[in-house]
Amino acid sequence: MKQRIITAIVALAFFVPLIIVGGLPFIMMIFAISTIGLYELLRMRNMSIFSVGGFISWLLLLVILLPSRWTEQVESAMRLEKLEMIYVLILLLLVYTVVMKNKWTFEDIAFSAISALYVGIGFYYLIETRLFGLEYIGYALLIIWSTDSGAYFVGRKIGKRKLWPDISPNKTIEGFIGGIISAIVITLIFNMFYPIATSYVSFIIITIVASIVGQMGDLVESALKRFYNVKDSGKLLPGHGGIMDRFDSLLFVLPLLHFVQFIG
Repeated sequence: MKQRIITAIVALAFFVPLIIVGGLPFIMMIFAISTIGLYELLRMRNMSIFSVGGFISWLLLLVILLPSRWTEQVESAMRLEKLEMIYVLILLLLVYTVVMKNKWTFEDIAFSAISALYVGIGFYYLIETRLFGLEYIGYALLIIWSTDSGAYFVGRKIGKRKLWPDISPNKTIEGFIGGIISAIVITLIFNMFYPIATSYVSFIIITIVASIVGQMGDLVESALKRFYNVKDSGKLLPGHGGIMDRFDSLLFVLPLLHFVQFIG
């Protein structure tokens, strides 16, 4: 626990100032974090981001991450729209299977492309959320952190019924509900000081849905690790695992908040 706390403090001391500063330093940080996330996912399948296929997957990630305010300039320079660039990179991955005589398989393409989409879309919306204001990032992070903490403490205290034992043996239904309640309470207090919603009913509904979706994001990462028989996605954050272990919920929550037009 002590190691987890120290790592969290150090990580926040690095992460939070760059969120506040925003702009290019923040975007570059997200590009770097996303690259590590893709590296961790590929490594689960014993694939290297430093291979030709891994490099193409990384380029795919970068295209997906392109902030909206950069897109027009890049499209003009490349003479391709963003979706067309994504398609070209997918085609390159397919061609690579021929070059490698199926040593790089269609399954490898599917895994690397979905990994780039999974990481890229989530972090793209983190970049876009910063453009709308710090309070929205604060709201999203509070949902995730309060859900995590509430689920952990309620689960330890009164948790008896397993939520999904085949995927995450330690999670309980009581903890799942406790996480949602914790998220509601904490974000309502946050909204009192930094108003981002006028309708408390819709605010609570969105918070409940986001808390559930965030917990599903955590379960997805657990399912991946269980399938590939790894304990943590990486070792970058002592006591916490890797980037994907820390951002798995955020990658689900932020797109949701944009899709329901709570942000945007």
